Amino acid sequence: MLESFIFLLAMLFNSLKSPVQSLKFKNQQEKFSEFFLLITHYSLLVTFLLLFTPTSLLFAMIKDRVVASVDNTAITLSEFEEEYSTSLEATPDATKEEVLNAMINRVLLLREAKKIRLEEPSDDELMKEYIDLKLRTFVKIKEKDVLDFYQNHIEDFKGKEFDAVREEIENYLVEAELNRLLKLHIEELRKKTYIKIQFNEIRNGN
Repeated sequence: MLESFIFLLAMLFNSLKSPVQSLKFKNQQEKFSEFFLLITHYSLLVTFLLLFTPTSLLFAMIKDRVVASVDNTAITLSEFEEEYSTSLEATPDATKEEVLNAMINRVLLLREAKKIRLEEPSDDELMKEYIDLKLRTFVKIKEKDVLDFYQNHIEDFKGKEFDAVREEIENYLVEAELNRLLKLHIEELRKKTYIKIQFNEIRNGN
């Protein structure tokens, strides 16, 4: 079907050459006839585009509008909608803007990971290795901070002794500090990157 469509397009475009050249004739009636023929050819071209272009292809062209650009990397509407649908399953109150910004942050982190030649079987593992190497290694939690947290939230631990929850508290503080550093790191990456976001595309996209 696609090959036939391309062949028909070629025939139509070739046929357009003759009417254009024939406009050189001085006879006004001939000019009018050639002009009418030219319009007819264009009408046929539009008709063939509608009839022979697969519906799925037309739909894909609409669905793959670019909703964000990160330097030379594009995020398409179809990619966004797939990620947004997945995100809603885990976080039902996630907004479209939050999901799109998370996708942009992911592009930035993966690009940085590839710059230092990290390799992992999946993008998720690659991003985790990069964060561990670039940020987690610098997170240090003091014993005093762990004890202070326990004392300030002692009611939440329902009578449990400090030693019983010490590791849990330390892990929580590590992740909190890691998230803080990650946010700062992403802000720095964004400052050095050209980012264009088409929020209208994701608000109007279906």
